Amino acid sequence: MVTETALAAETPQPGFFDEFLSLIDAGGPVVILLMALSVVALTIVVVKLIQFRGARLGDTARAHQAIQHYRRGNLSEAITMTENAKNPVCHMLLMAVRARAQNLPDGLIREELERQATEVLESLRSWFRPLEVIATLAPLLGLFGTVLGMISAFQQLEQAGNQVNPAILSGGIWVALLTTAVGLAVAIPTVVLLNWLERKVDRLAHEMDTVVTQVFTADLFGDPVAIETREGPVLRTARAAHAG
Repeated sequence: MVTETALAAETPQPGFFDEFLSLIDAGGPVVILLMALSVVALTIVVVKLIQFRGARLGDTARAHQAIQHYRRGNLSEAITMTENAKNPVCHMLLMAVRARAQNLPDGLIREELERQATEVLESLRSWFRPLEVIATLAPLLGLFGTVLGMISAFQQLEQAGNQVNPAILSGGIWVALLTTAVGLAVAIPTVVLLNWLERKVDRLAHEMDTVVTQVFTADLFGDPVAIETREGPVLRTARAAHAG
């Protein structure tokens, strides 16, 4: 005789994929929509990571080294360090240094650099808005699915009449709460990743502003010899007048 233990051992256990499909089936269209939003969010994040990696956003040390060379009067060294760099900070610095070397008006240079920086930042911020929509919409869709599930559970409870089975209500409740859990599972990582991406762009904007501004200003607290080499007789005259 085959025992119950042997029958249980012979019965195939549902795998992860089968359980996943059963959860989607229990959650209904709302869970399917949330899964689709999660795929969209993941695709956007992967594309942005590839874009950020290609732009070498974290490689700002070269720009800071180049601006130090420029302030010491080593114009050619500053250009050499930045002309082959992919980082936007280096690119903006290279444009500023070359424009000043051509004795173009500072106002015109700043205006063009601001336009270029706006285009770079706008490109890096592209597709952030869809991520914001997904992060906001996912919990609301989950809550919507929960409300629909609770309505269905109470309808079944009403149809049962006097023969109320607690399993009907409890089963309906957990199925209803499933959509809220899925909505939060989609929204929370999306919010975290979106804030991290936005922080990267904000940091880049700060670096561009800091480095490019140094092209047009004097290093008041740096090496006096380097300052005089960079600024020429104007700063020396001002320092002499202040000493007098």
